[in-house]
Amino acid sequence: MKNIQKIKIDKINLRKKRIRFGLPGIIARPRLSVFRSLKHFSAQIIDDQKSQTLCAVHDRELKLTGKKPVEIAYAVGEELGKRALAKKIESVVFDRGSYQYHGRIKAAAEGARAAGLKF
Repeated sequence: MKNIQKIKIDKINLRKKRIRFGLPGIIARPRLSVFRSLKHFSAQIIDDQKSQTLCAVHDRELKLTGKKPVEIAYAVGEELGKRALAKKIESVVFDRGSYQYHGRIKAAAEGARAAGLKF
């Protein structure tokens, strides 16, 4: 009998691979990747050609207390959009990872769009 935790991790990794396979690999458009845990939320823009992070934001940097998780994710997306525009990154590809596009993931995408990013 297999370990249930290993099966869950394998399924998560399979979903990530499937999502990233469908993303267009364009040099001019870096990837906006999001990560959520039970307590925190972070997002980063990654250039896959050079394998480096161009800019990143974590909710601990913003020091938002007393807000709902969806509001925090929106603020993280908005701040990431501002930092990306400051570095002259206008267009990205959204990588939701193994997460469904709703709740905090959707809020982060809307926040980045509100700041001026195109995807």
